[in-house]
Amino acid sequence: MKTSLLRLVALAVLAFAPTVSHAHEKITAGPNRGRLITAVEPRAEFFVTPERKVQITFVGQDGRPVAPAAQVVTVTTGKRSDPTRLTFAQVGNVLLSDAPLPAGNKLPTVVQIRSAPDARPVTARFNVDTSVCGDCRNAEYACACGH
Repeated sequence: MKTSLLRLVALAVLAFAPTVSHAHEKITAGPNRGRLITAVEPRAEFFVTPERKVQITFVGQDGRPVAPAAQVVTVTTGKRSDPTRLTFAQVGNVLLSDAPLPAGNKLPTVVQIRSAPDARPVTARFNVDTSVCGDCRNAEYACACGH
């Protein structure tokens, strides 16, 4: 009887407790309509090209692309049991991955950016969902609608 009463009280408390709002990072789109990583300076835009390669464009405070300096970027993505690690080479004013993303959609992705080869990395984690948002027309990984 005492256990049943405790369960009933616990359920009543949970039912009327205010819901906790989780504060998620506001996603900002970059100049190519990719996901802007703001934890690093200059900011970095993660963009998936039509060939499914990852393009990293560094963006200054004015929103304009900046040529990469000594930054080192690695991306780990795909199935956790068989991850794919992408490395990058400079092509013009951007860094382009050596290989395309693995097949599939909604890929768990970890982006690590080092401002210099010996610097501590800044890490961003998100799912790469390449389907297009109907509202803002960005890929879902860079959707700025807040839905």
